[in-house]
Amino acid sequence: MEREKMLSYILDSYPYPVVFVDCDHIIRYMNKRAEYLYYQERGYRDLIGKSLFICHQNPKSEEMIKATVEKLKNHAPEVLLPVNGRNERVYIVPVRDDNGNMIGYFERFEMNLQK
Repeated sequence: MEREKMLSYILDSYPYPVVFVDCDHIIRYMNKRAEYLYYQERGYRDLIGKSLFICHQNPKSEEMIKATVEKLKNHAPEVLLPVNGRNERVYIVPVRDDNGNMIGYFERFEMNLQK
């Protein structure tokens, strides 16, 4: 099995949305749960190759994401954003190449179990 396909299967088995975005904030990959969330539940279409900010139209959200990505570029670890309206913790996780250079990031969601 080719590596790319295997990684796609692994990410598709993850029960939360995973959206990979390049450093220009362009969506490059969505796992099946993310596709369901954005396409079926939220009504977006064809987000691959488009700006992440199509989905984050609030200027404060855009500013927060851009500031977080700048921190990540300076070798910060993943960053927890405020809990969203679905009671999920949202993390922005850097993706780095073999030399440690950031090539993009992904949003990772987890159910917030705290009350």
